[in-house]
Amino acid sequence: MAAALEEDEIDNDDYYSLLNVRREATQDELKASYRRLCMLYHPDKHRDPELKSQAEQLFNLVHQAYEVLSDPQSRAIYDIYGKRGLDVEGWEIVERKRTPAEIREEYERLQREREERRLQQRTNPKGTISVGIDATDLFDHYEEDYEEISGGGGGLPHIEINRMHISQSIEAPLTTSDTAILSGSLSTHNGNGGGNINLALRRVTSAKGWGEVEFGAGDTHGPLFGLKIFRNLTSRCFTTAHCGMQFSSRGIRPGLTTMLARHLDKNTMGYLQWRWGTQSSMNSSIVRDTKSSHFTFAVQLGIPHTFIMMSYQYKFQDDDQTKIKGSVKSGFFGTVVEYGAETKISRHSVLGATVSVGVPQGVSLKIKLNRASQTYLFPIHLTDQLLPSAVFYATVGPLVFYLAIQRLVIRPYLRAQQEQELEKQRESSASDIAKKKQEAEAAVLLMQESVRRIIEAEESKMGLIILNAWYGKFVTDNSRKHERARVIDVTVPLQCLVKDSKLVLTEASKAGLPGFYDPCVGEEKSLKVLYQFRGVMHQVLCGDTEALRIPKQSHRIDNDS
Repeated sequence: MAAALEEDEIDNDDYYSLLNVRREATQDELKASYRRLCMLYHPDKHRDPELKSQAEQLFNLVHQAYEVLSDPQSRAIYDIYGKRGLDVEGWEIVERKRTPAEIREEYERLQREREERRLQQRTNPKGTISVGIDATDLFDHYEEDYEEISGGGGGLPHIEINRMHISQSIEAPLTTSDTAILSGSLSTHNGNGGGNINLALRRVTSAKGWGEVEFGAGDTHGPLFGLKIFRNLTSRCFTTAHCGMQFSSRGIRPGLTTMLARHLDKNTMGYLQWRWGTQSSMNSSIVRDTKSSHFTFAVQLGIPHTFIMMSYQYKFQDDDQTKIKGSVKSGFFGTVVEYGAETKISRHSVLGATVSVGVPQGVSLKIKLNRASQTYLFPIHLTDQLLPSAVFYATVGPLVFYLAIQRLVIRPYLRAQQEQELEKQRESSASDIAKKKQEAEAAVLLMQESVRRIIEAEESKMGLIILNAWYGKFVTDNSRKHERARVIDVTVPLQCLVKDSKLVLTEASKAGLPGFYDPCVGEEKSLKVLYQFRGVMHQVLCGDTEALRIPKQSHRIDNDS
């Protein structure tokens, strides 16, 4: 069964929408809706052979929906697996005698098994490419006499790549609890470089912890052996320990790092870290992460680095997930102030820029691009001095460049990509939509007689009359043709649902209602209704999955308008 579910996504034709009932509908609500639709589609009510055939198809569909939703076991399976789960012969998915709660437990177990199989097939590659650029000649010019001697006067500023770093890692799950991690890196700085390769074996010992053994070798540091342990001490506290031995021509250099972390509240973590080795230090930090902000405060005492650091990040609640951040770090090395921003430029890509101003470091600009699990870094060193012009261009330059690229490249590309995806979706569902359209047109023909009787009854008591109703995507009033091509007339199907001068639609896509179909696959749709109640005109526009109850006083159209 799990294999069957892996091949395709669950097909979930909405029986609830077809019967126009809530997903929590009671047996009485299901029965009332079923009887109403049976009276409408019963084949014996139609003498015309073609109408009789169409009524029989719709009647069978309604009967099938009612049979599934009225049986507790079938309904539970349908809610979880969709229609495909019901089509498995012999109820191979679960035993029929199981309760809905047991069915859900079985589903969750199969989901876990499927995730474990997917995990074993996934390597989870991660990589980083960093290209360091020296652009100090843009602001720190040589003296004129030196330029004359070297013959370099009057030329373009000299910009060079002075360092590069490439690292990559992959994970290879061996079993559900064992994972092998292979990583490597190459670095070069001013013509000198080296590399290393590491292999780590991780075992999850229990729900509370895991252990990892690491082996490494390289031409700069020599062989490496390390051991890392993670352990949950309580539900709010955990610890990690990492010890290693680096072998080199100078001898063995041992190192040990331990960390204790604790949840101070729902959004705040506290960390204590102690490091012993070539760069011994003690570090304490507090990190608070909420939906709208991220705050970090850290203090470190160590050799050779002792510092105090504070950073703040604000998260905008927009589609682009834009963030702005700033930090201050001060210690024996000097003082550094950083500020920047990052934003999502596509589904899998995030672009960020950070300006760093420090003493004695000078001014730098860091460009960062995250693409899925790959990271691309471009640190650009602009000047060794604190020059206002360098700070200005480092701040304004990336912003102007991003706005230009956003308008000229990113937005047109994303628009074209969305249109291509919509076109593919339309093509793949064209035959199904054509079938749904035929069923909807047949349903409308079968509704004519019932609608005529409903309108006569409503007119006799000044009740609810649906004058016009449209379903689909609505656009501006300047393109009427385009609007008509995107919507369908659903006046008859809606009038057929009127009972006792009331119309109630549940929170489900209206494309599944009798007499409806999807006129614009993959696009946002709405339902617009113009109706008359007690002789007064009303109008309402609601979203595709919004519940609708009419008549309402708020829908009334004033005479002045």
